[in-house]
Amino acid sequence: MAVLQLEVITAERAVLREEVEIVVAPGSEGELGILPHHAPLLTGLQPGELRARKPGGEEVVLVVTGGFLEVLPNRVIVLADAAEHVEEIDVARAEEARRRAQERLLHPEPQVDLARAQASLQRALVRLRVAERRRRRGTSPIT
Repeated sequence: MAVLQLEVITAERAVLREEVEIVVAPGSEGELGILPHHAPLLTGLQPGELRARKPGGEEVVLVVTGGFLEVLPNRVIVLADAAEHVEEIDVARAEEARRRAQERLLHPEPQVDLARAQASLQRALVRLRVAERRRRRGTSPIT
């Protein structure tokens, strides 16, 4: 089977460089799947789960908190605001971030940036949702 070169990069690090058979990403207009020989594409990403299947069937799961995805001939580049492997999610830390953001939104102070608090809440909720889904189901295969 043909493969794609998948690269996930943030400002801080290269998170992933793998050959994969399929990529499923949280596009700005909804979830999208990319197979080898996909038409060139550039789209925004919304916070969510990015999944890829490597040759042999192993699944790679990342949480992305936004950014851009570019499809080139047999190459997918994700420039993410932030990205982490599902195994790296610190649930306690994400829960604390959720609690802090909710508190800021419920009881705003003049110096609190509400848009930033909302973005922080969204990031924490995505991390918690993906971690919980993985805990409940193990890995949900890409079909």
